[in-house]
Amino acid sequence: MRAHARVPRCATLRRVSIQVFGMQVSRGVAIGRAVLVASSRVDVAHYYVGADDVDGEIERLRHARDAVARELQTLKDDMPADAPPELDAMIDVHLMLLHDETLSGATKGWIRDRHYNAEWALSAQLEVLARQFDEMEDVYLRERKADVEQVVERLLRELARAAAEGEAAGVAPPASAAAGRGPAAPDPAAAEDPLVLVANDIAPADMLQFRRSVFRGFVTDVGGRTSHTAIVARSMDIPAVVGAREASRLIRQDDWVVIDGDAGIVIVDPSPIVLEEYRFRQRQSELERARLDRLRHTPAVTLDGQAIELLANIELPGDAGPALDAGAMGVGLFRSEFLFMNRDGDLPSEDEQFEAYRDAVVAMRGLPVTIRTVDIGADKPLDRLTPQELRHEHALNPALGLRAIRWSLSEPAMFRQQLRAMLRAAAFGPVRILVPMVAHLSEVRAVHEALARARQQLADSGRPHGTVEVGAMIEVPAAALMIERFLRRFDFVSVGTNDLIQYTLAIDRADDAVAHLYDPWHPAVLGLLRSTIEAARAAGKPVSVCGEMAGDPAFTELLLAMGLRSFSMHPGCVAAVKQRVLRADCRHLAALLPEVLGADEPAAAVAGKMAGAPAVR
Repeated sequence: MRAHARVPRCATLRRVSIQVFGMQVSRGVAIGRAVLVASSRVDVAHYYVGADDVDGEIERLRHARDAVARELQTLKDDMPADAPPELDAMIDVHLMLLHDETLSGATKGWIRDRHYNAEWALSAQLEVLARQFDEMEDVYLRERKADVEQVVERLLRELARAAAEGEAAGVAPPASAAAGRGPAAPDPAAAEDPLVLVANDIAPADMLQFRRSVFRGFVTDVGGRTSHTAIVARSMDIPAVVGAREASRLIRQDDWVVIDGDAGIVIVDPSPIVLEEYRFRQRQSELERARLDRLRHTPAVTLDGQAIELLANIELPGDAGPALDAGAMGVGLFRSEFLFMNRDGDLPSEDEQFEAYRDAVVAMRGLPVTIRTVDIGADKPLDRLTPQELRHEHALNPALGLRAIRWSLSEPAMFRQQLRAMLRAAAFGPVRILVPMVAHLSEVRAVHEALARARQQLADSGRPHGTVEVGAMIEVPAAALMIERFLRRFDFVSVGTNDLIQYTLAIDRADDAVAHLYDPWHPAVLGLLRSTIEAARAAGKPVSVCGEMAGDPAFTELLLAMGLRSFSMHPGCVAAVKQRVLRADCRHLAALLPEVLGADEPAAAVAGKMAGAPAVR
């Protein structure tokens, strides 16, 4: 293999600019150097090391290489005499690759020149080498890519093991890695270029690492607008494009990339003129956000005096403070399942959950916090699976399998533990419990029985707890069709439009092959949404929408016309939706609703009838 003296981009030739089309899932523009990461290595630590830590990081890499070399040599020495000669030859190849300058030397280059930590540098160089192997004509040489991948995986495991032993021994990590997988502020000399991540796919749990990451945006080959990965991206206001099919193949490590999150376009190696145009758009977007930010403390009241409740969707307790800062009037959806992810198979204890829920309740300063019981399944699997769940892990259609409340009721001890944690948090402020994917009255009875038992257990043990309201998430057509029966058994309802659309239209929203058929404007979807809102209002029960439609300003007038007065969305959308609310007249919109719902193309009807709103006060 040919050795690289420095980071590979220094020796690459400029290519003609290309465009890759995908789905826009998170607004804004991101410009940066591409970091290609294989799906299996998305969770590798990505942080910058300071100038003073570079030599130490290279030493970490050397120690890992020496440890792996000893491991391989031991395997070779202990090999039985009757072992196949091919096995001995394979170990020799791995030892050779381990010391090859193309791997070790170039990896050091990433650390020295770009201040990447050792794990990130290894992953970056592996992607470069993998591309080179893929482009080889000789079949035998192409297949050697697997050997390089195996060597790098061994190195990554050794780095992780050494880091874990260091933590156990009380050895502090580099200051730049103190925040764990999320970086501290990057060293100015190291961060000369912004970075964007390119991968085949990113798991929702791995997306949480973006909160303090070095990446300005991301591109994936697969995914849809309402996949949970896209939802988390929007909640963190990260420009993103998903379903870009060939992106990870066409984009090379360290290419300049523009992510147009508004149009769903990725531009690779843009011309100077195009680059400057997008930089101008970035500046304009920042000015628009600053203008909307001035509405944070303005009450959300329509022109005809209707007070509108704008709530926030959050994933972790630390999101509560920023939601309050964004002008949210409470938390309409706390996705508790993110507390269960990235835990190497361990479930959070009752005390750990209680502390998380309590922290969110306290941070909201007396405003309501709605906590959804764990919504595991489909595209949000757990690391830990029971034997029963293992049978369902590779089900043909996991979206219709053991997920959400079905999974909770199949794990009664876990479910009561979560309910106890929520009840204990309710002693610190108003808490509402939201039950996902409920469809059967038997499930409703089981939930109330579990809650009563959890409450009794707390009373028997003398632990303080508070009262809670219990609501149903309307996201299965069966629940929408029997809404009146549900309203007699619940204190409130919240419409999860993402799944309601998926199940109404029989579209797997995580499957990019049918994502174009996912249509929130479909008349059947709008009919179910309207009937649910009207039934709740007639019964005097609170109703909100917590799906993506609530945070999309294109639907604000339509939802107001249906009678919705409570919207829950990612905090970054609160200001934009509030602006539409301030310009709306609910009486005028309600008069237009029958014509819009009766149209074959409701989206066009809304644009023609409801978009012409009066100017903001």
